[in-house]
Amino acid sequence: MILTGLLLLLLALLGAPLFGIIAASAMLGFYRSEIDLSVVAIEFYRIAEMPVLLAIPLFTFAGYLLSESGAPRRLVRLTQALLGWMPGGLALVSLIACALFTAFTGASGVTIVALGALLYPALTRSGYPDNFSLGLVTTSGSLGLLFAPALPLILYAVIAQQLGIAHNITVEAMFLAGILPGLLMLSLLAGWSVFSNRSLPLTPFSAREAVAAMRDAIWELPLPLVVLGGIYSGYFAISEAAAVTACYVLLVEVVILREIPYGRLPQVMRESMVLVGGILLILGLSLASTNYLIDAGIPSLLFDTIRELVDDKLTFLILLNIFLLILGTMLDIFSALVLMVPLLLPIAIGYGIDPVHLGIIFLANMQIGYFTPPVGMNLFIASYRFKKPVLQLYRATLPWFLILLAALLLITYWPWLSLALL
Repeated sequence: MILTGLLLLLLALLGAPLFGIIAASAMLGFYRSEIDLSVVAIEFYRIAEMPVLLAIPLFTFAGYLLSESGAPRRLVRLTQALLGWMPGGLALVSLIACALFTAFTGASGVTIVALGALLYPALTRSGYPDNFSLGLVTTSGSLGLLFAPALPLILYAVIAQQLGIAHNITVEAMFLAGILPGLLMLSLLAGWSVFSNRSLPLTPFSAREAVAAMRDAIWELPLPLVVLGGIYSGYFAISEAAAVTACYVLLVEVVILREIPYGRLPQVMRESMVLVGGILLILGLSLASTNYLIDAGIPSLLFDTIRELVDDKLTFLILLNIFLLILGTMLDIFSALVLMVPLLLPIAIGYGIDPVHLGIIFLANMQIGYFTPPVGMNLFIASYRFKKPVLQLYRATLPWFLILLAALLLITYWPWLSLALL
């Protein structure tokens, strides 16, 4: 059994597809337990029965459509017109624009590529130091993962619901729980941006430009109201809000504004659904693997082992943050969720940690892990995108990393931030 585990680990390190490793481990476990392997296919059927799962492909498609259209440019123009007159105004514009864009696309690398071409040159032309501009764009690329309708929030709720051990976890609860922690991170970075660039000249506010920018973005402005207002007013379920969002974005960007040609649509659909297909494939196989782990008593065994070494909640949370930060540098957020949540959630509940609070801690760590040296994914995406040495990216993101690390500690040890709006 140990040799088999080492072989699977070796295959993973050599680049074998993650879903293949998960499938092999699950099927091997069921085979050794003399359980019919059809249980793996049954897990796929179980996730197909979940109505909330429809939100993932629909929100993803809407996000890809927005990234292909002129929406990023209009969003930057609008926030610049409204906030550009403030000290560090363009930095605030960049933070807010990236957070909103990541919330809809659910992928930080897409934000760096899509908005980086607009924001990085604009920041440097406006007198912001090069390292500050690089650090801001690289860091803020993952800021929106705690804001609705980010896919990781939905995926965490789906996985936790399948475990059946925490009944207060819903997609709506995760959306609400991410608001205050997300705003805390955004506010701390905004404060640093204003303080470190307080000597830069200000751009006078222009009512004419503000009105023109609002008119230019008039079709995108209702999107947050459609998603959040529809869900929390009780008018839409999550999947219905996702369907309305996808239809609305499709109508606006393809039919009304005509920024995406009809011939381009199949390619956008394909690109977005490749991401969704990967997520669902990993999710289905991971749920099968999770069932085997639960049947074998692995989470209980892990909890008992950890309990012998760590006897208090505070120490467990410290170790959890260290582990998740390291994990975030090595795995994308979707793989980390489906692999680790089934193992960590029962242990965290044993230490008295609220499951919703754990979800926010998990995602906040993953958000920072994206640009944690030496191998955070966003560091290499930004290095490639802006043609800068990765060592420069390490230095550029260090102040932002320390600020978000302080925010992470507040989120971790002050559960009220995550649970106050529930």
